[in-house]
Parts: sequence; C-alpha cells; structure tokens
Amino acid sequence: MPQVTWKGNISFGLVSVPVQLYSATESHSGPVLHQVHEKDGSRVRLKRFCEAEDKEIPYGEISKGWQNPGDGSTVVLTDEDLSHLPVPSKRVIDVLGFVPAEQMDPLRWSTPYYVGLADKAPAKPYVLLREALRESGQVAVTKVTLRSRESLAVLRVQGDLMVLQTVLWPDEIREPGRIAPPDEQLRPQELKMARSLMDTLSEDFDPDALRDEYAQALQEVLEAKAEGVAPPEEPAEPGGGGQVIDLMEALRSSVKAAKASRGSRRKGEEGEPEAAAEQAESPEAVAPAAKKAPAKRAAAKKPAPAKKAAAKKTTAAKKSASRRAS
Repeated sequence: MPQVTWKGNISFGLVSVPVQLYSATESHSGPVLHQVHEKDGSRVRLKRFCEAEDKEIPYGEISKGWQNPGDGSTVVLTDEDLSHLPVPSKRVIDVLGFVPAEQMDPLRWSTPYYVGLADKAPAKPYVLLREALRESGQVAVTKVTLRSRESLAVLRVQGDLMVLQTVLWPDEIREPGRIAPPDEQLRPQELKMARSLMDTLSEDFDPDALRDEYAQALQEVLEAKAEGVAPPEEPAEPGGGGQVIDLMEALRSSVKAAKASRGSRRKGEEGEPEAAAEQAESPEAVAPAAKKAPAKRAAAKKPAPAKKAAAKKTTAAKKSASRRAS
C-alpha cells in the first residue's frame, strides 16, 4: 500500500470529507547511477559551499533567497516569513466548481494522487461525492496546498476511488508560436492507407504489456561488467532519416511490416481496407495509360514487312557470295 503523503478535508460547500492522499505513481529509472571519478571509481559528491566565506556550510544555515532584478541585492526569506503567507487551501481541498471532463486540456495534467478516506471517518460523504461526480460526467476543479505551495487540481473518479490530479495554471502553458507545419493537400488514398496502418497497429495492442527496455538493457550491461565479461550488443538499427519521397509506398511498407510482426492474419473482411487502399493507389489506377505499354512492347517484337524483305535480301546475298567463293 502506498504511503500517505497528505491529510486534510475536501470542502464541498458545507460538506467536509476527511481524506488522505497517496502517491499514485512512482518513477522507475532502472539501476541508479552515481557520479564517480572515472580514474578510480570513487564517489563524487556535491557540497554546499558559501561563495562569500569560501567554505562549506551545514544545511541548517541554508535559507531561501530572491535576487532583486533592480539593484541585484538578495532578499533572504526565513521559514517564519513564509509561514505568514495567506494560503486559504492549507490542509483543505477546496472545491471551486465543476466542469465537463473533456474540457480539461490533457496538456495541463500533472501529478496524480489516490484519495482515500481518513482513518475512522464516515464513508457516506466520500461515497456521495464520488457517485455525484460519476453520474454527472464532470470533474471538480479545486485548490490544494502540497509541499508548501498552492496548486490547482482536479478531483475525478477512477473505479471505486477518487483521484486528485494537480494541473498546471493557465499561465504555465506556453504558446506554441509558429511550430505547426504548413497545410498540405492530402489524397484520399493516403488517408485510407494511414488508417489501415493505424488499424493494424491497434490490433491486439495492450499498453499495459509495455516494459522499459532501456532499464532492462542497462541492468544487463551492469551485470556483465560486474562479472568481467563483454556486455551484450544490441543489433544496429537500420538507418533512417531523410525525406520520404513516396509517402504511399512508405505507408504500404509500414502496413506489411506491422502485419508481419503480428504473424499471419485472417483473410477476408479484415484485409479489405488495405486492399481497397492499394487498389485505389495502384499504378493502373493512377495512370490508366500505362495499360497500353504491354501492347506496344508486343508490337515492337514483330518485324515490319519491309524489314522482313530487307532481311531476306541480305541472307540471299550472303549465300550467293559464299557459293562464288567456294
């Protein structure tokens, strides 16, 4: 069971729901790598160093400071100064209002927390708010103070639990500027083939089955070096990059590669989208005049009557010259 990280109340009008928060996620970066001296492998540690006194200082003498952009002076803040800041949402998840879930831009999602019922607290207020959120299809927009800082957060339902997920403030989202590429004219055949590739990659896809391959490979390298053997080598990936000249051909190859990686598929209806797209973009469909090419090549193989006569005269002349020479 995850550790409790916060205790307080959900303030919903005059209703108060005693709750406690649990971290819903954890980072798994794989084996922990330390900074070491390459020459002898000894640890490299960071020290808290005072520039003015030119010496290391203990953590207890460290405070927070702000550099005044006007004159460059430093304003030092103590814990006492910070304790007087007005934080109305301290120890309270203050429900400000409700909005449809789809109205919240996923770009703003941040850290999630499981919301559990506080010890010995009645369950009915919790269940009431949870079911009201579920039936409405809405989420509650709240304010909460976590780690001495007020955050905007969303209260939503997941299964039998409520989840509190912090979100970024509106002014923390950067404007994209001119990042978007220019519009391009897409052919229906290209969209059909792209959808066919999407359907192929969606078949039997389970995001929960994905694993961190980098962390696993790093663990294997560390174990190999610890045992004094050569670390395993990953096969080189095929070179990529460059501009795609034939987008349709790239899409076709992608579909075939995706299908091959999943083994043989049933024929019939499942293959119709791709077949339709390939037929629509086949050379015969794009350039009907190409059908006449085989007939022209066949005609070119048959010698013309004039050429036949010239060939016969040449043959007869060679035979006559041969007889005279003999």
